[in-house]
Amino acid sequence: MGNGKPAGAEEYVCVFDQGVKLEGTIELPGKFRLDGEVKGAVRGKEQVIVGKSARVEGEVQSAVVLVAGKINGNVTGKKRVEILSSGVVEGDVYTTCLVIEAGGILDGRCHMLSENKAANALPLVGSAAQASGSTH
Repeated sequence: MGNGKPAGAEEYVCVFDQGVKLEGTIELPGKFRLDGEVKGAVRGKEQVIVGKSARVEGEVQSAVVLVAGKINGNVTGKKRVEILSSGVVEGDVYTTCLVIEAGGILDGRCHMLSENKAANALPLVGSAAQASGSTH
């Protein structure tokens, strides 16, 4: 435990800690935890966790999205979107399962998708670029 990593950090592909600022698009496989600030798109393959101190201005897409911080943009969770008690989403949510804890805020619309529509709702990391030959 004395390796300096936050508890549970070894299960994440990447952790953006508090104070980190990024402008642009981030695409990652696996689990991703964000506690800093992002202006742009965040796309994860398995899970994106927007921590309590995180701020995102842009879209967030993943199989599972957990929101404890603030997102100003649309959120797509192929399997599930959870807005925790400290979480705020100012934008539309597209998912097959939406959970909002008491105190959580959704200022936008919720679009509940069937599993078939969710599977086609967004290309997850690498699949769109590979299908189109693009490397963006």
